[in-house]
Amino acid sequence: MIGIWQWFTINSIQILIIAACVLFFSVVSWSLIRTRIKKWVPNKWLNTVMKLTSILHSSIEGITLGFIAAAAVAIVLSREGVHSLITTDMVNEWVIKHGIFIFVIILSSYIAHYVLKKILPKLVESSVKTRGKGRKAKAEMAKRSETLTSMLSGIIGVIIIIIALFSILDEVGVPIAPLLAGAGIVGIAVGFGAQHLIKDLLNGLFILLEDQYNKGDVVKISGIAGQVEEINLRRTTLRDLDGLVHSIPNGEITTASNYTKGWSRVNLDISVSYQENLDHVIEVINKVCDTLASDEYFKAKILKTPQVLRVSNLGSSGIDIKILGDTQPLTQWEVTGELRKRIKIAFDKEGIEIPWPHVKLFFGQQKTTEMILCNICKHYNIPGNHFCSNCGSPLNNLKTPSVDTETISTPTHEPVKEDTGK
Repeated sequence: MIGIWQWFTINSIQILIIAACVLFFSVVSWSLIRTRIKKWVPNKWLNTVMKLTSILHSSIEGITLGFIAAAAVAIVLSREGVHSLITTDMVNEWVIKHGIFIFVIILSSYIAHYVLKKILPKLVESSVKTRGKGRKAKAEMAKRSETLTSMLSGIIGVIIIIIALFSILDEVGVPIAPLLAGAGIVGIAVGFGAQHLIKDLLNGLFILLEDQYNKGDVVKISGIAGQVEEINLRRTTLRDLDGLVHSIPNGEITTASNYTKGWSRVNLDISVSYQENLDHVIEVINKVCDTLASDEYFKAKILKTPQVLRVSNLGSSGIDIKILGDTQPLTQWEVTGELRKRIKIAFDKEGIEIPWPHVKLFFGQQKTTEMILCNICKHYNIPGNHFCSNCGSPLNNLKTPSVDTETISTPTHEPVKEDTGK
C-alpha cells in the first residue's frame, strides 16, 4: 500500500492534469451525449438508458473529483517532504493553511455557476427585447434568447471551471506559469493542425453575434434546407422535411438563407385562362384573401393581408397573377396552402378556368403521290407495281392524278368473276 502511495505521489501532477481533463470533457460533452441518445435510442428504452447514462456520468465525475483531491493531497505532502505517512497534525495544518481556501474556491465556483444558470436567461431575454426592432415576433426573440443562453452558459461555465482549477493548483503549490506556458505551446501546435476547427469556431461566433439564424429557424445553408435543431460555435444541425439530420461545420457556411427571420411572406402565383375577365378575377382573389385574413384561426398568423400585386406574366397557356402578403415566422407555408385551396373553391363557383398545358399531336404529314389504279378491282397501287396488290390482275401502268395517301382507305371487294359469255 505504501508503494502504491509513493507511486501516486511521484506522479501526482500528471494524475491531477489527466483527471482535470477527463472532468472537463465529461462536463462539456454531457449535453451532446444526451442529444445523441435521444436520437438513436428507441422511445420505449429511452428513459432506462437515460437513467443509466446519468448514473454512469455522475460516477465518472465523482471518481475524477476523487483523483483530483487525492492528487492535490499527494502534491502537498510531497512539498512537505512526506510521501507515505499522513498524521493528524499534518491534516489539521493543511486544512487550516490550504483546505479552507480551496473549499471557498469550490463553493464560490458552484454558487457562481448556479447564479449564472438562474439570471443569464433573464439577462439575455431582456437584452434581446431591448434590441428588438419593428415587427420582430415574440417567437423570434424567444429563439434568439434560447440560442444565446445555451452558448453563453457553456462558455462561462468552462471559464469558471478553468479559473477554479488554476486557483486550486496555485493554492496547493503547483506552479501555474509552466502550465500556462505549456498550454500555450500546445495551443499553437494544435492551432496549426486544427485550422478547420478554428475556422469553424470563429465563423460560429460571428453567426451567433450577428444573429444570422437561431434554434428553430428554417434556413438553407450549404445547399441544404431544414429547421435548425442545434447551433453552437463548431457546427449547425438541421433537420429537413424527410426527417434527415444534417450536421454542417460552421466553417463551410458561406451563405445562410433564413426563411423565418422576423417575419415571413406569402408569395403565390395563380394562373387563369386568357378568356377570363382580369378585373373580375382580381376582385375574386382579393375577396378570398380578405376572408382568410378575418378567419378566427388565421388572423393571428397574418401580419399583412395578402393581395394581388400585379399581372406578373403572360404565359404560354395562361395569365399569371402574383399575390403577396406577410405572415408570422414559420406560418407562411400553412397560410399559402389554405389560400390556394380557397381560391380554387372560389374559382369553381365563379366559373373561372385555371389553365393546364395542352399538347397537339401530329402523326406525320400528308403526302401526295401518283398512284396506279387497278381497272379490275379499283384498288390504288404504288408506282412500280406490275400486278395489283389486291386482286393480282396485271396493271396497265397508267398513273392516276395525285392522291392523298394518308386518306386512302382500301376498299374490300368480292372476288370478280370473269364473264365467259355463257
